[in-house]
Amino acid sequence: MKAIECVKYGEVENLILTDVEKPTPKDDEVLIKIHATSVTTSDVLIRGLKASPVAKFIVQLIFGFGKPRNPILGMVSSGVIESTGKNVTQFAIGDDVVAYGSVSPTKRRFGSYAEYICLPENWNLASKPKNISFEQAAAIPYGGLLAAHLLKKTNLKRGDKILIYGASGSIGTMAIQLAKNAGAEVTSVCSRKNFELVKSLGSDKLIDYTDDQAVAQLESYDYIIDAVGNSKSSLLKVESKKALTRNGKYISIDQGTPLTPRETFIHLIKLATQGKIKPVIDRVYPLEKMVEAHKYVEKGHKAGNVIITV
Repeated sequence: MKAIECVKYGEVENLILTDVEKPTPKDDEVLIKIHATSVTTSDVLIRGLKASPVAKFIVQLIFGFGKPRNPILGMVSSGVIESTGKNVTQFAIGDDVVAYGSVSPTKRRFGSYAEYICLPENWNLASKPKNISFEQAAAIPYGGLLAAHLLKKTNLKRGDKILIYGASGSIGTMAIQLAKNAGAEVTSVCSRKNFELVKSLGSDKLIDYTDDQAVAQLESYDYIIDAVGNSKSSLLKVESKKALTRNGKYISIDQGTPLTPRETFIHLIKLATQGKIKPVIDRVYPLEKMVEAHKYVEKGHKAGNVIITV
């Protein structure tokens, strides 16, 4: 099968299109013929390995030294089940599915930058909503799971005021929608060019972080969600930490290890089926253009998700 392998950490040119052996499902696994996957910020960070010496060591301890232990990156997949192990009961050949290759820190599997992938049926695997495409389905798991992880650290209730910094990214666009589903008043921070996008997702108020008057637009918030993390900052971001109510809470994506439990994944797919969350896609590339896709994501200005068709 065709696959993209990361032959060593570093530049995007280390991503090589190659032929590898097609996987065979174990007794409790399904074989998915992938139609779409996603290039996430995490994929780019792992491939580039641009971090402090300590962080580099930890990443390589987890993923492999010198190059990824599994050279085929990618954890998001949507496609069709081609075969099943003998003990599989929840899925059948021909089912359209969406999957995320991480259930917990100890149950994680890369490999979606390819034509096929095998995953256990009881991992983050679900039937694809019929009302969305394979490309849209691949735009749900990463941002949705991380946004849900951040919001689980809140006690968000109807009427609460929440500010989302980095609102136009894959995490931010999902955080807006999940917060609106909870009845919150959402203020979105992003560049002006993405105002219409975040407004269409339910944002009540908008702040351009590059605006000279951005800090003056801050109000008082019950929660501030930093969907960008420590890699990017601004005067607005620094000052926003002072814009909390007495019992307010600032929550960053860089705080702790994000959890991706199956019940959250299933809930996200249910919301998509009901039309309560809308996947956001910035650009779509074919598998052969993986290098270009990584270059675009690495710029840090994507709106929503970058999808790869297989």
